[in-house]
Amino acid sequence: MTTPSTPAPSRRSFAALRHPGFRAYFIASALAMGADNIEHVISYWIMFRKFHSPMLGGIAVVTHWLPFLLFAVYSGALADRIDPRRLIQIAMGMFMAVSLGWGIIFLYDAAEVWHAVLLLTVHGFAGVLWQPAAQLMIHDIVGNEQLQSAVRLNATGRYLGLLVGPAVGAGLMLAAGPALGLMINVVIYLPLLLWLGFTRYGAPEAKAKRAAGYAELLNAWRAVTGNRTIVLMIALAGAASLFIGSGYQAQMPGFAMALGQESADFRYSVLLAADAAGALTAGLALEGRGLLHSRTRTALVLALMWCLALAGFALSTSYALSVALLFAAGFMELAFNSMAQTLVQLNAPAAVRGRIIGLFNMAALGLRMFSGVTIGFFGSVVGIHWSLAASAGGMMIVTALLLAAAMRPIVVRESAD
Repeated sequence: MTTPSTPAPSRRSFAALRHPGFRAYFIASALAMGADNIEHVISYWIMFRKFHSPMLGGIAVVTHWLPFLLFAVYSGALADRIDPRRLIQIAMGMFMAVSLGWGIIFLYDAAEVWHAVLLLTVHGFAGVLWQPAAQLMIHDIVGNEQLQSAVRLNATGRYLGLLVGPAVGAGLMLAAGPALGLMINVVIYLPLLLWLGFTRYGAPEAKAKRAAGYAELLNAWRAVTGNRTIVLMIALAGAASLFIGSGYQAQMPGFAMALGQESADFRYSVLLAADAAGALTAGLALEGRGLLHSRTRTALVLALMWCLALAGFALSTSYALSVALLFAAGFMELAFNSMAQTLVQLNAPAAVRGRIIGLFNMAALGLRMFSGVTIGFFGSVVGIHWSLAASAGGMMIVTALLLAAAMRPIVVRESAD
């Protein structure tokens, strides 16, 4: 039995950035990701200061990620059939509207829980439109050979936004106030929206014709269930999302206050951005040396190390140790997440790639809504430190089981003559 081979990833440093189309997309997309995180750091902080509720942090996670759970696969099917540039532009418009909405609410000091539910839900729908279309567009720009580099660099850009966003967001809160800061933030989304209006990358005529129809999802899934790599990577992404996801980030003001950081100063920003700094370091270090090529077992081992770092952070009472552990967690998270996504894209059949990417996003992003339960809701009962530690422990058990499955030899049954 033979399996289709995929091109070996380039070992050149920052291989995808040598492509002019990807360079332009990377810069514009990184700005949009930064704007997304500027909005989060301001809105989360103001809502926490107003309500002081871990439960609200859990609600924020659930309402934000529920659209990914329900519609990520459908969004992938749309990206198979519709110009991905237009889907991303619609998403950018929705992000801009949400940031403007937060700014108006804070300007009139009218923030209520239902505002957070509504705006985070719209934000979630914008994200679910953006992600599958963006991943297909990246594939169209660089092809298979540089895909691992492009995926890892795109993830690095997201964590660059996570790193810069808190610093810029805190600076805008201090210099201009939360309302004006969010209105200024709207402008940062514009470069990606405008670039997509002029570029030819991702245009329908530049892509191979892909199968259409959301109803074909089950057939697409059946086509890949025999591929152990895709199944294990989707399971890994889903478990990480279910147990931990972004639940601890929404609770970061609570962690900061427990460590004695009661104001939106530089030390709070460092704590909030520590795992993003680790991820950015991972992207630069791994891309600069062409290290850690995509392998199933490697992704699973890195995920185990991520769990250990987050469990340590949850139980830490030292500010310096907490920053170091979040840095380590960010390094491991970028490494295993980008590896899992690359393996899924490389192994997915071209005709249904958008649907498989949508399925991966449903697991990797949609299941994050349950991290609002495992960390936020549960944290309101036992405390966010113990809820995060328990979630990391559960993720470790699942990852160990997946690693055991990955190490089992593949049995090939030959039919009798």
